[in-house]
Amino acid sequence: MSLSGFRVWTVPGIPEVGEGDDLVALISGAIAAQAAGDPAAALAAGDILVVSSKIVAKAEGRLVPAADREKALSEDTVRIVAERVHPGGTTRIVETRHGLIMAAAGIDMSNVPDGYALRLPEDPDRSARALCAALRAKLGFDVGVIVTDTLGRPWRVGQTDVAIGAAGVQLTEDLRGSNDANGRPLHVTIAVVADEIAGAADLVKGKASRLPVAVVRGLGRLVSDIDGPGARSLVRSLEQDLFRFGSAEAYQLGYEAARAELGAGEAAPPKVRHET
Repeated sequence: MSLSGFRVWTVPGIPEVGEGDDLVALISGAIAAQAAGDPAAALAAGDILVVSSKIVAKAEGRLVPAADREKALSEDTVRIVAERVHPGGTTRIVETRHGLIMAAAGIDMSNVPDGYALRLPEDPDRSARALCAALRAKLGFDVGVIVTDTLGRPWRVGQTDVAIGAAGVQLTEDLRGSNDANGRPLHVTIAVVADEIAGAADLVKGKASRLPVAVVRGLGRLVSDIDGPGARSLVRSLEQDLFRFGSAEAYQLGYEAARAELGAGEAAPPKVRHET
């Protein structure tokens, strides 16, 4: 009996990345060094590279002084989805310019120099396309690239890595129209394989191990044209979003709309915030 599956491994030896660094040279050099000791680690056609957004953002000069973090948060926020006050301050869940729903617009102070914060890449899909195109040109065969970041999910504890940029990779598998194991038709199932790959890679990369790149092998069927849809296409449109705001924010908007419609005075009630 043949076994099916895929393999994921990390790429050691990538140094601290700074503004202007050549990620293609750094990643390909580290992979070559790894392959010198283990020929099986050499890249092959159909491999997918999963790259932390942190090294992409650092290479693109997205570090800002920690004192400017609030300004950067404001600039990167399209709307506040939810806001919660707690003893340590205020947590803001926002929609970013990328269409992502994230705490603090993804601006992070972990794994960066003291006194700095790191914004997300300006355009993660563009970054993924540039990296993918350069790697394909250097290697002479097709690979895929997924740029990842960490976020939480409604109704679920903790965080996981997801694809925020992608190139040369099929992002979803649309199972609608096929049948399940019992022969029943599937009507709504669309597997987001890009996020599943991102999560699998995070299991080996970790958060504090300085291993920002992983290679996934065995999913070559998902490697595709470099000009296909990027990860931005995974963002649900507002018309399809059933949970656009947090509960307190939705209450506030509904209360104010009702007062306006009923003409119940000009003053609005104080903002409702959940304190934890």
